[in-house]
Amino acid sequence: MSQTYGKTRWKRFALVMVPGVAATAAIGVSLANSALAASFSVSGQQFKVTTAQLHGYGFSQFGSVDVDAGKGFHPVAVSAFDSATINSLCQSVVTDLSALGLGKITLQLNAGQDPAKPVVAENLLIDLDQLEADAEFKNINIGQDASTLTGSALKDWKTNPVLGSKGLPTGDKGFAQRADEATLSGVKQTAWATSAGTFKLNGLKLNLLKGDGAGKECY
Repeated sequence: MSQTYGKTRWKRFALVMVPGVAATAAIGVSLANSALAASFSVSGQQFKVTTAQLHGYGFSQFGSVDVDAGKGFHPVAVSAFDSATINSLCQSVVTDLSALGLGKITLQLNAGQDPAKPVVAENLLIDLDQLEADAEFKNINIGQDASTLTGSALKDWKTNPVLGSKGLPTGDKGFAQRADEATLSGVKQTAWATSAGTFKLNGLKLNLLKGDGAGKECY
């Protein structure tokens, strides 16, 4: 397996696989050939996330598909970190309660605002479909066969009961990338799901805000 050593820095690197268009097509091919199974069910609502900086170890990324409660499939890039620290985390999701006369309500969550007390996550998985950031990787390998990925963050994902015996995609249909260390700064992303073995939200603040858009959502 080829290796790429040293630092790799891409400004405004869209982490929805590399390259994004080709990866999306590859997901469709993989589904058609039963090489790629859906990861797990999602609510059908996307949410926005911003962070000043995410620094993690044991980074992996590969294509997958989330199931939207009977509404269809959503191609995603699964970003996995064995461990990560997150500074100035903001997460927001909008719910339309117009039927109750309440209009749109934004749930906004903030944590890790104190640089000395960041958010700490172990075995972090993010199912995203859009991301902007300044990114730096150490010892990155792009184009790795997803079936060869290792790391504690992927242990439970591989044995997810929704996946059954299919696990991670294999062969040339399973494009992935892997890095020993990753630092993402100025992050803006939309995601369908986030999960972690442990998720320590230091300085957690949660607010329900009337309306949506600027000043209510994270961006």
